[in-house]
Amino acid sequence: MSPTRGTRLMMTTDTVGGVWTFAVTIARALGVAGYQVVLVTLGPRPTSAQRAMISGYPHLSLIETDLELEWQDPDGADVSHARAVLGEIAHRYAPDIVHLNGFREATFDWEVPTVVVAHSCVNSWAAACGETQCFAAGEWTVYTSAVRAGLRAADAWVAPTSAFRDQLARQYELSATGHMIWNGVEGIAGPCEPKLQVVLGAGRVWDKAKNLSVVLSLAAAMHWSIRIAGPSGVGTGSPSIAQNGCELLGEISHDALLREMKAASIFVSPALYEPFGLSVLEAASAGCALLLSDIPTFRELWDGAAMFFDPHHAETLAECLRLLCTDDVQRMRLQRAAAKRAKRYPLRNTVNAYCSLYGSLLETAPGRPLIVESGGMLA
Repeated sequence: MSPTRGTRLMMTTDTVGGVWTFAVTIARALGVAGYQVVLVTLGPRPTSAQRAMISGYPHLSLIETDLELEWQDPDGADVSHARAVLGEIAHRYAPDIVHLNGFREATFDWEVPTVVVAHSCVNSWAAACGETQCFAAGEWTVYTSAVRAGLRAADAWVAPTSAFRDQLARQYELSATGHMIWNGVEGIAGPCEPKLQVVLGAGRVWDKAKNLSVVLSLAAAMHWSIRIAGPSGVGTGSPSIAQNGCELLGEISHDALLREMKAASIFVSPALYEPFGLSVLEAASAGCALLLSDIPTFRELWDGAAMFFDPHHAETLAECLRLLCTDDVQRMRLQRAAAKRAKRYPLRNTVNAYCSLYGSLLETAPGRPLIVESGGMLA
């Protein structure tokens, strides 16, 4: 079941990493499908390149706020302000449904159904990175309570993998089962170009969960070029620099990242924690061989279509890199396998799953009869 065209959707997002890419991609597709979407940013303001990602798309508007993300405000000092600002936006746009790419805002006084999509959280990040003691202070207890309350208050909550959904359910002692909707991407268009002798990584270099320092430590000993796209420091968009034989590209546009993926032969992610890994999916769709850390979410998505390694052992990663750089047959086999597996996660499936979820919530919302038409789904 899918809501009628013209259904008004309010979606919150931050502008950092995969959450922004997810929100923009979904919002654009929903707009094309006939939804009226207002995208509301929290945290850092979007860059001009990010604003350009939604420019010209139908039925899609952007509102930028000065609200803090919940992990930036663990003791909840900004909650009252956030409630007032988001409430005023909801009053102005009168959404039929609210899609929150965060947790605590679900506890606000919404008059329409709410969906929380869990992309990550501090507690699961800390558990994976061995940093639980760093988040034992009182303000993080407030944060934990707010995340739990948001998941419980939402009319539905979603995780992008079964592994992460189950982890959250255990972490926050949830009685209601969350939905699992895989993220998706559009096929990366363009002619097939010759692959270069390049290994590509992507992510926040400063983020311990991304574990990209292990790639940096090996770069000087590798015969192939190693490039990493992503900011090297908190709040920085540093320009391209060389470090330890590795080319740090800094924060580049999404289109530029896709071009890097189309050129690279291998994509490496040594992540300790990755609830989905949208960049991995994009790299697979671009025809890269995948070299991934052996964590539950990656196994769920890529088992049989990638080479896995223990992210805690740099030498294991080095051996895998040497093998893939020298064994043309193995590398090309993995490139084909990754591209084939990527077709399992098309954007239309993701959008249709959210449309169905929205429709089921609107159908049961008191006083809000749902008119269904086929146009709300993507072919």
